[in-house]
Amino acid sequence: MRRFLTLLKQNRSLILFISLMLVFRSAVADWNSVPTGSMKPTIVEGDRLLVNKMAYDLRIPFTHISIAKLADPQRGDIVIFDSKASNKKLLKRVIGLPTDTIVMRDNVLSINGEVLQYSDASEPKLDNSDIRVEHLLGLSHQVKIAGMSGQGVITRQSSFGPITVPEGHYLVLGDNREHSADSRMIGFVPRAEIVGRSKTVVFSANYDNYYLPRPERFFHSL
Repeated sequence: MRRFLTLLKQNRSLILFISLMLVFRSAVADWNSVPTGSMKPTIVEGDRLLVNKMAYDLRIPFTHISIAKLADPQRGDIVIFDSKASNKKLLKRVIGLPTDTIVMRDNVLSINGEVLQYSDASEPKLDNSDIRVEHLLGLSHQVKIAGMSGQGVITRQSSFGPITVPEGHYLVLGDNREHSADSRMIGFVPRAEIVGRSKTVVFSANYDNYYLPRPERFFHSL
């Protein structure tokens, strides 16, 4: 015991630093790696995102207990949440707010009776998918959808609703609309499960090229 106490005393500065760092990452800000392409083309595999954990709540470190609500998620936010339905941490875009009525028909969304507008993006097609710009009631972002029905692409997620988002919940979708396990599979996301918001790629490694860094995506805004 004496040796242990001596060791603690000798390394108290390091222990304090590590403790403060863990508290900071738990309650203030952290980074999140992206292993899948469910948010393509906005976010790609190998991106590491800065996560603002105080975007919506001030929480007790290492818990989901909120001691002060700072804001609510907004339509278009890219949120990180601990999904009980899928038993893992997920990253998706907020599409539907509480009490919104959402319909999707052939990958075209309608929110509260207003059909969203879509336009062609400048990115070239790399497979049988199309990249389009979705105009989400004041916020524009790119989405990836299947190009042609009936040609071996997944189309079963392209239509749903109408559904109404319950109070205290959100409807989230991946930008890669045909390849995303989102609210179409896991249901509405409770407000309490949302732990942060991301707006920036801090670092990116190319999984298909020996994990070499992608400098063009460093500090890329989402």
